[in-house]
Parts: sequence; C-alpha cells; structure tokens
Amino acid sequence: MTPQALREAVGRFPSLPLFSAPTLVEPMPRLSAILGGGPHLLIKRDDAIPFGFGGNKIRKLALVAAQARAEGADTLITAGGVQSNHARATAAAAAKLGMRAILVANGEPPDRPTANALLDRLLGADVVYVPAREQRAPKMEEIAERVKADGRRPYVIPVGASMPLGALAFALAIVELLEQVPPPDVIVHSTSSGGTQAGLVAGCRLLDLPTRVIGISADDSSVSLQALVRSIVAGAADLLHVDPARLIRGTAIEVDDRFVGAGYGAPTDASREAIALAARTEAIFLDPTYTAKAMAALIAFVRQQKFVTGQTVLFWHTGGQVGLFA
Repeated sequence: MTPQALREAVGRFPSLPLFSAPTLVEPMPRLSAILGGGPHLLIKRDDAIPFGFGGNKIRKLALVAAQARAEGADTLITAGGVQSNHARATAAAAAKLGMRAILVANGEPPDRPTANALLDRLLGADVVYVPAREQRAPKMEEIAERVKADGRRPYVIPVGASMPLGALAFALAIVELLEQVPPPDVIVHSTSSGGTQAGLVAGCRLLDLPTRVIGISADDSSVSLQALVRSIVAGAADLLHVDPARLIRGTAIEVDDRFVGAGYGAPTDASREAIALAARTEAIFLDPTYTAKAMAALIAFVRQQKFVTGQTVLFWHTGGQVGLFA
C-alpha cells in the first residue's frame, strides 16, 4: 500500500478537526551528547498538540468521537485511572461537541482534585469511582444501560480509545511522519492499552517499512500487551477491508516490560533521571507514568549500545505531562 492509499483508506472515516497535523519532529542533540553520542535521536511532539492539553489520545479521539457523533451519540463514556490522560482528553472532546462525559475511574476520589482530575472537573465531566481496574468495563456497560433508559444515546469508548478505529489514527500518523523525515530505524514509545502501538505497527506493515516499533510497557507484561496489540491490529485490517494476512507480516510487535518498576504510576530511579535529563538538555517535559519510563528505556539502550551510530531513533512523545502536577 502506498502512503496516499493509506491516507485515502483512513480518510473514509469521519474525523474531527481536534488538531492540525503534522506535529513537530525535532532532533535531540544535547541529550545525545550527554549520552556520549551514538544514534541520531529525534522526537515526535504529540505532547505539543494544543487541544485538551494534547497527547496521543487526541489523535484517536479525532476518529472515535467523530464516529460517536455520526451515530447520534450525546454521551461519551470511558474509563481510566484517577489521573487518566485519556479520560481528560475524552472529557475535552465531549465538551467541544456539546456532549456529556461520564468517566469511570479506578481509585479513591481525591480530596483536592489536581492535574487531570482537576481538568476533568473543569470540563464538566461526571466521574464515577470503582475500587479496581477490573471493575471499569462492567461499570461502563452498567452506566450505558442507565443512560439509554433515561432516553439518551451513549457511546462507550474503551480505555485509551484503544480499539481498531483509534489505532487507525496512528497508522495514518506513520504517513504523516514519512512526509517529515525518512523512515527511522526505530520508534520508541510508551505502551499500555495497546492502541497507539497497534496503529504504528499496522502503518509500518501496510507501508512495508523496515522500522522497528518498540513499546515500553507502563504496566502489564510484554506477553499480555503483545496479545492485545495483535488483536487490535487484526481489527484494523477488518476496518480497512484488507487481507488479514497483509497485517501479520513485517514490523514485529515488540514490548519491553523491564522498565515498569514497582507498578503503574510508580516512579523508578531511571524514570526520574529521564525526566531530569529530557528537561535539562532539550526542555522536554515527560510524565512519571508513561513517557518517563519509555525515555528511560531509550537512554538505557543508547548507553548499552543497543542503538548505535548510523541509526536514527525516534521517540514518539505521547504526552501526559499534566501528570507532573498530580
């Protein structure tokens, strides 16, 4: 498939103008220098998307919320942690569309909302709390049934908008990237609910790129995340009406879970160092839950010479820096 054909295929789906492509691609020479040289380091600045404090979820919601509107929905229902970037972005999309947002958050209601929880409140979202992550999906379905009974039209968005339609946004983002720079040897990014990685992998496979896509887990095991990404990629093939075999070849689904540390949202020494180095060398702000651990992996791989001189390594900044203020 050509880049233009992929752009046209994704263009058949409704989309909201939540951001203006492309997001910047910038070199990181000072970070490279402090690491002792090695590969050419680039960063893709999805953190700088202006709508709703930005991040990778805005790309996904441009398609997913547009589909909700096309189906006549008046209520967006989704889930995440108390400080979920995705929940905040969904609340922003709902406000922009004049819809109601209902967010299911696992955790305790904060005494004083900060960061994303504060933004959720400012955006007018209703937040329902559940004790555990496993209770989020059934609670969303329960709420959707109640909303229907009230005569409204809900649209349930899975965690992270990590569904085949959301993943198409990142397949399209690969086309965007190719219009800015030659295909990098490696893309490093944070992975959790799998949709971003599924889209990047699908885009590379459809365009026959040699680029490696390495997802650095923020929580789950590499085995479980690989299975999740594989499932979303298969769903993307169905949406695009391409031969499923076309999307099982090429770029591997690589997930590294060695940088999670004590668990989701728990900082590590390496992630703290990554936050400091990125800020002090490139004025790039990372968040403790996702991007700091992904950058910690990139730094480790450069130091270990797993990435070497002559290679181009691109860090896809998926946003989340609001989490610094939690």
